[in-house]
Amino acid sequence: MGMMTSAEPLLDEKAIIAAAEKALSDIAEVRQEVSKVIFGQERVVENTLLAILSGGHALLVGVPGLAKTKLVSTLGSVLGLEANRIQFTPDLMPSDILGTEVMDQDETGRRSFRFIKGPVFAQLLMADEINRASPRTQSALLQSMQEYHVTIAGQHYDLPSPFHVLATQNPLEQEGTYPLPEAQLDRFLLQVDVGYPELSAERQILLETTGITEAKPSSVIDAARLVDIQKLIRQMPVSETVVDAILALVRSARPGHGNAGTDKNVAWGPGPRAGQALMLCARARALYEGRLAPSLDDVMALAEPVLEHRMALTFAARAEGMTVRDVILDLVKQARG
Repeated sequence: MGMMTSAEPLLDEKAIIAAAEKALSDIAEVRQEVSKVIFGQERVVENTLLAILSGGHALLVGVPGLAKTKLVSTLGSVLGLEANRIQFTPDLMPSDILGTEVMDQDETGRRSFRFIKGPVFAQLLMADEINRASPRTQSALLQSMQEYHVTIAGQHYDLPSPFHVLATQNPLEQEGTYPLPEAQLDRFLLQVDVGYPELSAERQILLETTGITEAKPSSVIDAARLVDIQKLIRQMPVSETVVDAILALVRSARPGHGNAGTDKNVAWGPGPRAGQALMLCARARALYEGRLAPSLDDVMALAEPVLEHRMALTFAARAEGMTVRDVILDLVKQARG
C-alpha cells in the first residue's frame, strides 16, 4: 500500500483524462464479459473488481455454493491473468503454498538444492476457504500478500506482478475453522459479502448452466494493461472534500474520537489502512461507474466493504444482537447528514 515513488512519471491533466477515458472503455468491456458468466451479484462483482483495479486483495465471505470460485476463475480469464487455486484444509502446510526445496544430483554426483515454486507464484491466486487452514499456513500466505516475495532457506523469490489474492471464507459459525487474526484481516483491501442471488438471477442461473453449452468468458485485457490501469488510478486527482470525508468517516469509526455511538458499541476501530483503501477504491469506483473523478457517493458506497473487517464490537453490543454492518450504516447516515 506504499505511496507512489517519485520516480513514477506523473501525467499532466490532459494525459490523465485521455488515459482515464481509455480505461473507462476497457473496464466497461471487462464488466460486460464477466456478466456473460456471472448472473446478478453486481455488487459482489463490482467490489471484487475494485480490489483488483486498486492493486489489492479481497476477502469473499459467504456460505458455500454461491459461485465465489467461479467468479475468481472468470476474472482470471477476463483480465488475462495466470490464475492458481489452493483449497485450504487443516493439514495444509506452508510449503504446500510457497514451494519447497528438493535435492538434485548431476551426472558428476554433485548435489545441489533446487527450489520448486508453489501455487502462490501466480498473478491471481484463489485461496479457497482460507479459514480452514491452521494459523501457521494462513500466515505464510498472508505474509506473501504483504511482502510480494517468498523466503525459503534464506533465499528471496519475487512473486509475479501483478499479484492478487482473492480468498474465500465461510462464515465462522461453521465447524472446523480458524478465524483470521485481526491484523491479518487488515491486509485485505476489501471484504466482499456474497449473499444468495435474487430470484431473476437464480432463474437465469438455472436456465443457462444446466444445458449442453455454457458461456465461456474470453480475455478482454492482459496483465500489463491491468498494471497500467492500476498506476492511472493512483494518479487520479481526489478533491479536498472527498479526502476530508474519508478522514471523517474512518475516524468516526474509532472509539474515543467523539462519536457517541462508536464509543458505546465499538471495541476497536480501523487503522490508517482503511483510509488508504478508501482513497484507492473511490478512484477505481469512479472509473468503474464511468466517471473521471471520485465523489462522496463513492466513499459512502465503499464504507461497508472497507470497514467491516477492520473493526469489532464490544461484548455488550454483540449481546444486544448488533452487527458491525449496523454500526457502519449508522456512521454513513450521520456522514450524509
